[in-house]
Amino acid sequence: MTTTTRLPSLYISHGSPMTALEPGRVGMRLAELARDLPRPRAIVVASAHWLARAPLVGGATRPETIHDFGGFPQALYEIQYPAPGAPEVALRAAQLLHAAGLDPHIDPQRGLDHGVWVPLRLLYPDADIPVVPLSIQPMAGPEHQLAVGRALAPLRAEGVLVIGSGSITHNLHDWRRYSEGKPIAPYVQPYIEWVERKLAEGDVAAMLDYRRQAPGAEHAHPTDEHWQPIYVAMGAAGEHFRATRIDAGIDMGFLAMDLYRFDDALPAQAAA
Repeated sequence: MTTTTRLPSLYISHGSPMTALEPGRVGMRLAELARDLPRPRAIVVASAHWLARAPLVGGATRPETIHDFGGFPQALYEIQYPAPGAPEVALRAAQLLHAAGLDPHIDPQRGLDHGVWVPLRLLYPDADIPVVPLSIQPMAGPEHQLAVGRALAPLRAEGVLVIGSGSITHNLHDWRRYSEGKPIAPYVQPYIEWVERKLAEGDVAAMLDYRRQAPGAEHAHPTDEHWQPIYVAMGAAGEHFRATRIDAGIDMGFLAMDLYRFDDALPAQAAA
């Protein structure tokens, strides 16, 4: 199935599970984004909360809502996001990944973890668009995630929205130090600005080398499973892309909630 409009790809900072109950600025920005996007026929989400050694694609017909967290209010565990699955889109994604030599497997039972359903509930609250979850392989590195995204790029012309779900900064060690109205962690704003600059420049090499080049990378991401979904979104936009940062604030003083929209580059940008 094809469509005349190529969808962008997205990187979403999904924040704490409490975002589902207290959506704040990111909720407003995602609602605005949904109004601006053509309606997709299906959504593929690479989540920081599904880790595997090889790409796994969720092929469930009715994926369950996974409450993969503890110690939160009961109301959060009662939330359901009953979006249908899309086994045919899962198969198509697996075929594309296989053609790229990435050894995918389909998981017929996988549900939607909170890295999937929390942001989708804010984007598409009616839960009426089929969803296919996708694992990431953080041990394989950023280049691998970029290759996954590039393999999935044809889906954008087939009415499928490709999303990477993680966080621009994510250091849970800083929760007590900076949450509850305390000052913003000093590494957050420099990291936000570096990412925006490098994506505006289309500097893929710098993005892949973020551990050495980005200011405060070791504090922004002590582990990088929440960072690496950005490469899936970036890769799905193709070799030449135009990145648009959407400022969704900073949650709890250490979680930068930026969203990124990746579109095809304008002709002059591509030529450059």
